[in-house]
Amino acid sequence: MTTETTLTNARIVLADEIVDGSVLIRDGKIADVSAGNVRTGDDMEGDYVIPGLVELHTDHLEGHYAPRPKVRWNPIASVLAHDAQVATAGITTVLDALRVGLDIDSDITAVDMRKLADAIEDSVRNDRLRADHYIHLRCEVSAPDCQSGFELFRGDERVRLASLMDHAPGQRQFASFEAYAVYYMGKMKMTEEQFRAYCEKRMAQSAVNSGPNREAIAAACHERSIVLASHDDATTAHVDEAIAQGIRVAEFPTTLEAARASKQAGLGVLMGAPNVMRGGSHSGNVSARELAENGLLDILSSDYIPFSLIQSAFFLGEVVDAISLPQAVAMVSKTPAEAVGLTDRGTIEIGRRADMVRVRVDEHVPVVRTVWREGRRVA
Repeated sequence: MTTETTLTNARIVLADEIVDGSVLIRDGKIADVSAGNVRTGDDMEGDYVIPGLVELHTDHLEGHYAPRPKVRWNPIASVLAHDAQVATAGITTVLDALRVGLDIDSDITAVDMRKLADAIEDSVRNDRLRADHYIHLRCEVSAPDCQSGFELFRGDERVRLASLMDHAPGQRQFASFEAYAVYYMGKMKMTEEQFRAYCEKRMAQSAVNSGPNREAIAAACHERSIVLASHDDATTAHVDEAIAQGIRVAEFPTTLEAARASKQAGLGVLMGAPNVMRGGSHSGNVSARELAENGLLDILSSDYIPFSLIQSAFFLGEVVDAISLPQAVAMVSKTPAEAVGLTDRGTIEIGRRADMVRVRVDEHVPVVRTVWREGRRVA
């Protein structure tokens, strides 16, 4: 049986313009987009209708599963709580970031990560979820157990993206030892002596493991058709290495130099939406707004605050002269979808999935009023 829904009196954000009109949804897909209110249907009251957001890198799920040290929540309940939060933030497709290769200070294990992946997949099979969930493997290449953790996901068809990262001191995100000390000594309540020993151990692990793990995981991802991302590139040498490894997405470059080199090489440059909203990186690295103003920003990620994704899109459309609202919305929908091969969604276009969000802007804050995934209301 054919099902139809019409959204009328909407400000429809298309790939390159905003149209006042109507959207016809038929059997979960966009069947028509019309200027003017030529159809009767559900009145959007002049609100924006934008594509459902596509999130490539959220660390948010782990916080639901391990909300306190040594506390573990039911993995399915954790997935459901996370799913509800991302969906009501307008995210209709999400790549949940799960760690492989654990920091020496971590009290979570690779087995925990596999439990969360199993909970995601069980929830997909049983139609419990509002958003469409996939998996992003965050591969800490400096860790001795990186490859063994990665192998727990062999044959897992939900894995669409893997990022190669090294958080050892003196590397990439924490090229500055001062920034690393502020972050880790504060987080872990270390004395200076404990911190020095910790750094020495992390740097030694990186020297031994980083190169071999990068090569092995890059090769495995190419074999399994998993898209690769670099992470926290700081120099042109880092970008050259990424290109040689077949990287397609440059996550969180830490300098203007690395972002420019990534863009020139055709990589999709991804930055954090919290960075946009805060006006800078919490690690003291390059500002996402600066990259946007220089035409070097392609994709936004909510990272650790789900609502920041939609907030940053409307914010950039207001404050950066060179970026229109349709261009900013593409950074959180069309461009991330296409970066990981999801070409059936990400824009309001005939034949695409009817993943859409109704938004009203109030006091410069986007208010998510309704969310549809494949034409079905999910929030």
